[in-house]
Amino acid sequence: MTDIVITRHNGSVVEVQCSGHTGYGEAGEDIVCAGISTLVQTALLGLLQVCAIKVRYTVDEQQGALRFTLPQDMTAQERHDADIVLNTMLAGLNDFFEQYSDYMNLEVR
Repeated sequence: MTDIVITRHNGSVVEVQCSGHTGYGEAGEDIVCAGISTLVQTALLGLLQVCAIKVRYTVDEQQGALRFTLPQDMTAQERHDADIVLNTMLAGLNDFFEQYSDYMNLEVR
């Protein structure tokens, strides 16, 4: 089971935590786990490389975990850009959750 926790503050995503393996398929062939990983990792790359936001993140490949937190002192433009990237990620995760809720938990706080 993959657990995803999205934390919002004032309507905007401020932290993303994703951990665990879905168990949908064999390791290395699990399309659900790969899809979730792609959505979350691409969002992080978008924040870092496209938006140039100094996001703090940690990765634990053994546990299948990724966590990232946005800085509190972002400019209005950075917040706007981050909202676009993270709301797109969340739309994709919600779509996955509708189809694969037996293999993932999605909590938005």
